[in-house]
Amino acid sequence: MDRSLWAVLAGTFTLRFSTGLTGAMLSVYLATLPDHGGVAVAATTLALLHATFYVSELVLSPVFGLLSDRLGHHRVMLFGPAFGAAAVILTGLTTNLIILGGTRMLEGASTAASIPSILGYIAAVTAGNELLRGKAAARFEGATLAGIGVGFAVAPLLFAALGPAAFFLNAAFYGVSFLIYRYGVADHDAEERAARSAVAGTPRVDWRRYGALLRSSHVWLLAPTWIAINASIGLWFSQSIFQFSKADPRFPDQFLLQGFSPVQISLAAVVIGLLFGAGLIYWGNRFKTIRRTTIILYGLGGGALLIVGAVAVNHSGSLPDMARLAFLAPVVFGLFVLAGATPAAIGLLADVTEAYPDDRGAIMGLYSVFLGLGQIGGSIIAGFAATALGLDGILGASLVLLVLAVVPLVFLRRHEHYLAGPSTAASID
Repeated sequence: MDRSLWAVLAGTFTLRFSTGLTGAMLSVYLATLPDHGGVAVAATTLALLHATFYVSELVLSPVFGLLSDRLGHHRVMLFGPAFGAAAVILTGLTTNLIILGGTRMLEGASTAASIPSILGYIAAVTAGNELLRGKAAARFEGATLAGIGVGFAVAPLLFAALGPAAFFLNAAFYGVSFLIYRYGVADHDAEERAARSAVAGTPRVDWRRYGALLRSSHVWLLAPTWIAINASIGLWFSQSIFQFSKADPRFPDQFLLQGFSPVQISLAAVVIGLLFGAGLIYWGNRFKTIRRTTIILYGLGGGALLIVGAVAVNHSGSLPDMARLAFLAPVVFGLFVLAGATPAAIGLLADVTEAYPDDRGAIMGLYSVFLGLGQIGGSIIAGFAATALGLDGILGASLVLLVLAVVPLVFLRRHEHYLAGPSTAASID
């Protein structure tokens, strides 16, 4: 990979670090808002504020995807850190819940501007290079997850040390992302954009073209599987730490609901992150030799194996520790294999852009749409499942979602050769 691609990945890490840092610090801030002159915040209010972020991302991702195609992926890439910095500065200055809701919308806009432009850029510079595309997609996912994870880990300590002033420091971190994108990433599409402007005049957002593009491409073959996978992952993002942090007397037979210390949870998160990262790298390097849908299918099987092992661990309370370690083996292997599904899905979405080189940002913006729909759906399902059956409910719901993902995947495999788009792409002009 060249210097610009590495810079894009470095900027992705720092940007997602800032996003994770803001989200986690905001939770602490809202929990202690009366201490800073604000009102007491209910759990429902917290949920609404977090949902505002995802709604903003869902709505604005297509807009910024289109803008990145018209103005240039590199140029729109710079919008994300700017929106994020404005959001955290406002957050540190206010305790007003309405204004804080607005800052969550700005944070969502930051992600909405960044993801389509970054993925559009990656799709453009890896065109025609299967191995490079696989490596870039895997490392993008790794940088995203690592950045969010480190942000979550640092947030409690940083807020405890600085209080609301920590949000201002986070604005500086957003500034680092801006500088990386501005000076580290080459504007590869400048000449292409200039030529297009000379023919078409002033760049503009053409919603009719966007609608025709979506109707003409085969991106919707991927949508059901990708949403179901993200929903399965969303179950754990929304509930895992909360469930593991406290004992639940309603389910005395569930070993994993006994309550674990923050150190134990953090250590487990590090191990999970390392395993998932290793899986991302391994499967990302297999794009040239293994079909994308095959990697996704392996990932779904790995997820099912992980769930079986986790159920065994969850009901191993009366067994010796060595038996519990044996049950962890399928969990470890399943997680490693599951990791391949995410870069493979990104690769498939990038493949769709090959027939629409002028619309890469618009198509890659659907990544955020599918991700957001999955995360929101998974969070809602997880709440009901955990309330009814504890961790068994979350595991069962995860398995159902993975099974549901297999059904459209079978159809997707039959039509995978169409994913580069029809030869009549020009007909949407």
